[in-house]
Amino acid sequence: MPDDALVLAVDVGGGTIKAEIADGQAETLSSAAWPTPPAESAVEAIAQLGRSLIEQVEVAGGGQVSRAGLVIPGLVDREQGRGVYSGNIGWRQLDFRTALEDAWGVPVLLDHDVTIAGWAEWQVGAGRGCDDMFFVSLGTGVAAAIVACGCLLRGGLSQCGEFGHVVVRPGGPECSCGSSGCLEAVSSASAIARAYTASSGQSVSGAADVLDAMPVDPLAVRVWEEAMSALADGLVGVANLLSPERIVLGGGLAASGDALVEPLRQAVAERVKIVPVPDIVPAQFGRRAGVVGAALLARRGGTGTDD
Repeated sequence: MPDDALVLAVDVGGGTIKAEIADGQAETLSSAAWPTPPAESAVEAIAQLGRSLIEQVEVAGGGQVSRAGLVIPGLVDREQGRGVYSGNIGWRQLDFRTALEDAWGVPVLLDHDVTIAGWAEWQVGAGRGCDDMFFVSLGTGVAAAIVACGCLLRGGLSQCGEFGHVVVRPGGPECSCGSSGCLEAVSSASAIARAYTASSGQSVSGAADVLDAMPVDPLAVRVWEEAMSALADGLVGVANLLSPERIVLGGGLAASGDALVEPLRQAVAERVKIVPVPDIVPAQFGRRAGVVGAALLARRGGTGTDD
């Protein structure tokens, strides 16, 4: 691909579809975000959003898009271009590549959202220069990407890091996967909001509302601390298993800043007994890590075997 070619990058999240068209210098020419509709209707929404951005750039004389990168949650068959399963959005066996190549008229590369977000942070973000990194995305769900010995790990499903379904609180809240006490059911942004609503009787729209209430509401503090404690227990397991040099915190919850990072640093440092305590840092790209990674995926034509 020419260095100055335009790429379309699309990141499908549990609540929002984010899309950008970027040039060869990674400058954004056009961007938009739409709510993520459930199940099969997501494909048409993604197609429409991408078409609208492509048309905007072409009408403005910005050039033509050469390739697209799409990252999606859940289980992904990147070779066949299919979304195998997403519990949060509710799809099974959706053929994204065929539908979107027809809609956009360009080749489409498909991959797992958190794997690619972590890859982007490793290549050009908060994990740059680190050969052993664990990236965790905290949003509607919880998932991770693993870099070990300078390689992005793929695992048997071509993606690694269903970290959200590690049980940290046996017998705890029911998870969408059917188990109970999973990290995703305790420490995700959506789980924090649910826990506060159940305890207080006050409906909140997200974890940010719980964070905002903490200066005046002891219940909000308790809910937040319980979520951070469970997340720290999960990260201690990661430290003992992989001994990463750096843990990078991404996803929407990472926008909480020190309220997220500092308790985790302290809790992990207190719990880790044998291996070195990993450095815990916020992601450089925050909520944009997925779409930055999707653009990188499109431009490089894949993640490679040693990138």
